[in-house]
Order: sequence, then C-alpha cells, then structure tokens
Amino acid sequence: MFWRSPKPFCKSRTEQSEAEGRIKMRIGMVAVLLAFTTLNAQAKDAPAYEKGVLVQMESSSCGYSEKDGKTIAGQIFGTDGQHKNTKQVLCQEYLLQADRIIYRITPKDDKHPVLLPVGETAQFRIHKDKLLLRVPEADGKEREYLVLSMTPRSDVNAANRPANRVGAQ
Repeated sequence: MFWRSPKPFCKSRTEQSEAEGRIKMRIGMVAVLLAFTTLNAQAKDAPAYEKGVLVQMESSSCGYSEKDGKTIAGQIFGTDGQHKNTKQVLCQEYLLQADRIIYRITPKDDKHPVLLPVGETAQFRIHKDKLLLRVPEADGKEREYLVLSMTPRSDVNAANRPANRVGAQ
C-alpha cells in the first residue's frame, strides 16, 4: 500500500494551549513595557529656560600660543634656531542681561567658539557649574559657557526698592 494514514499537522490541545499562553504572556509583557516607557517619557519634563538679551561682546586675552621654531633636521644638524613665535590668543566674552542679573560669560569650547548675534534674545539655563545657552534665531543649538561674573541689575533694584517717604518718622 502506497497510502499511509496522514499524520496530524496540528498539535495536541495541550501544546496549543501552551503556545497560546506564551503568546498572551509576550503580548502582556510588551504592553507593560510600552506603558512603562510612556510614563517614563512623561516624567521627564523639558528643561526650563530663562530669557535674556546678548547685550555686548568683547575680545579679551586668554593667554599666549607658542609655536616652537625647532625642526627635526635642525635638531640633527645642530642648526636649529631657538626662536619662538608667540601670539596673543583672544577669547570672546559676552554680557547676557537677564531679568534681574547680568552674566559675563565665555565659551567653554576655546577651540571652536561660535559667534553669537549681539542684540538677540537668548534662552539659557544653569546646570551644575555651567551655563547652557541657545539662541533660537541662530541655529538653536545648546552650547556650554563659563560664568565669569554675575552682577545684579541696578535698574531692577531701584524699581523694587520701597520709596523713601519724606517726613515719615
């Protein structure tokens, strides 16, 4: 006989119920994971930025760069001169005028500083020991700056002081 009895392609009921149970477990785990990531994403609020105006930019001395006059051939033959090229390195300092304080800041990245547009509104926040600044009108990237000094605004202080009464005792 060439014909055999066909073997069942489907599994037994217990194997089917176990497979269905595994699928339900995986769907449940994915749902729990999705709910957790959604809640975690909602818990992280966007950082709060303060607004200020870039009032002024000045170049100040950061130090000197020295380029040595030594060459390999000059060191081998003993003809190397001992001259050095020194150049004064200038760094940008900005005045950022906020609601109550004027910040004097300089870029943290000395090698690739970006020129900021003076007179434009900037958004900033202070995180740990640095000021993170972005200018939406420019490229909107957040960059790190070092705070050199903080000065309270005199015009705000005068407006907030109580008026001196004449004749009050």
